[in-house]
Amino acid sequence: MKKRGRIKIHKIKTWQLLVILIPLLFIDATLLRLDHIRMTELRDAVLAADEADDDDGITNGLNELKKFVFSNIVINVVDDNGKQKIMFGTGPFYLEHQYIRAANAALEEAEKNVASDGNPNGNVYAAASQVCRPQAIANGWTWDNPNYINCMMSEIQKYPAADELTSSIVANLPSTELYRKNYASPLWAPSLSGVMILITAIIIVVVLIRFVVWIILRLSLLFL
Repeated sequence: MKKRGRIKIHKIKTWQLLVILIPLLFIDATLLRLDHIRMTELRDAVLAADEADDDDGITNGLNELKKFVFSNIVINVVDDNGKQKIMFGTGPFYLEHQYIRAANAALEEAEKNVASDGNPNGNVYAAASQVCRPQAIANGWTWDNPNYINCMMSEIQKYPAADELTSSIVANLPSTELYRKNYASPLWAPSLSGVMILITAIIIVVVLIRFVVWIILRLSLLFL
């Protein structure tokens, strides 16, 4: 049975392998595209949960995203300083709203920790709020808007007694790296697309080997 199998494979001509290779390449590209689309859907679901302030949704979404990316071949094109770069995985994305919520919590905690009676300028947080709140209302800024946070920080820095408050904010602000996500996928995975790519690669290797053998035989005949 093994001998018959070898004979059948040996009898397959190179042009027949090339004919088989063409639809296989199309199937590979389609499966990789579907994997990319699925990754994008899962990543967008995480970002939507982040925008909706749904921490449980973020956690569950990240777990699903990691599970999919780690078990599939995900090819992605990301922007790297204005240049398009091909990489395996999600590419970097940020939980911006979750970070802003944490930053706001740090601001509120700093406000509580600074006693107004020990500050010659009064409650600098309240003074900054009096300046920034009208701007927030005029521009439609919410409490978690980066523009509002930047305005507050800028106003707080104008007061000589703001060092204590600033130090407290800096100490409590979380690192932005905690909210930066980037999951890499394997170069090959035992998924449907991975199996099809493996079959395609084997056929390509067989065709190349036959082509090299044909060239060697042609060159040997020239010198005989």
